[in-house]
Amino acid sequence: MAERKDKKKIIGEPMTDEQIKVFLDFPAEEGVNPDFHVLEKAYRALRVEDFERFIAFFQAQGRDINSRDPENRTLLTVISQHPRCEDYADVLRKAGGTA
Repeated sequence: MAERKDKKKIIGEPMTDEQIKVFLDFPAEEGVNPDFHVLEKAYRALRVEDFERFIAFFQAQGRDINSRDPENRTLLTVISQHPRCEDYADVLRKAGGTA
């Protein structure tokens, strides 16, 4: 599919605080820790700079950086298995994340 020349790509443009804070409110499915759920959603959708800002908002709400998925893994454990994730892993470590 050809890209339309009149469409401006928005990938990579800076996000506002309000756009980043939207990730704090994604409801989790039954059986999934709500803190883990929003951490994972933010990791998958945000650029590392925006993810770092998200983590500050997340922790300001008193949420758990070491929350676990249904398989008892922290997000740091999960993303440590992903290639090219070191920048995200560093953000989590600086915030107190453990694997």
